[in-house]
Amino acid sequence: MKAFTAIIIDDHPIITDSYQAAIEEYFSSGTVEPKILVLNDLDSALDQINNSKIFMAADLIFLDIQLPPSRDNRMISGEDLGLKIRKKNSPAKIVLSTSLNENYRIYSLLKNINPEGFLIKTDINRHELLIALDKVISTPPYYSKTVLQLLRKHISSDFVLDANDRRILFELSIGTKLKDLQNIIPLSLSGVEKKRRNLKILFEVEEEGDRSLVLKAREKGFL
Repeated sequence: MKAFTAIIIDDHPIITDSYQAAIEEYFSSGTVEPKILVLNDLDSALDQINNSKIFMAADLIFLDIQLPPSRDNRMISGEDLGLKIRKKNSPAKIVLSTSLNENYRIYSLLKNINPEGFLIKTDINRHELLIALDKVISTPPYYSKTVLQLLRKHISSDFVLDANDRRILFELSIGTKLKDLQNIIPLSLSGVEKKRRNLKILFEVEEEGDRSLVLKAREKGFL
């Protein structure tokens, strides 16, 4: 019988029990035997990484981001452990979990660790975990609904457009001439023109003038 090794790193017994139950139910057909290791803190996880091959043999790792620091304070959260696992080139698929709901933090974790799954703990229930397992194992990534909502908010407000992009759109909307923007924004005229071209690509605007760009930016909520 084929084995499937899962590691759960979380300090909340209710959460670890939920993960275990979901894994066992998912593989209840009997064609795959799940092997589950539960670790409750960073130090235990570090011992396993440093002293055994289990992490290199793992298929799936559930990792709580908000774990307390390690005893030596070299690792201050689960994010540090996730980065260490990635650096070891473990083939395991990582599912992050957290009770955080701040969009910049979520985006940072996604960018730094690039997990195959990301769950907000308030989203977790039996049904959600079974869907997450199936998606992560077969066609990752899987993000729970709150993660998706936070990402949409982040993308629509601050991630895609920087401060200069926003300023260009605002100035164009009040009628400032393109040639005058270099006196308002810390960019050369060619830099401003490049920004405007990129904004038109981003908003899928093909018209020559700026009116359509301003209208599209307003429609998307940037003005």
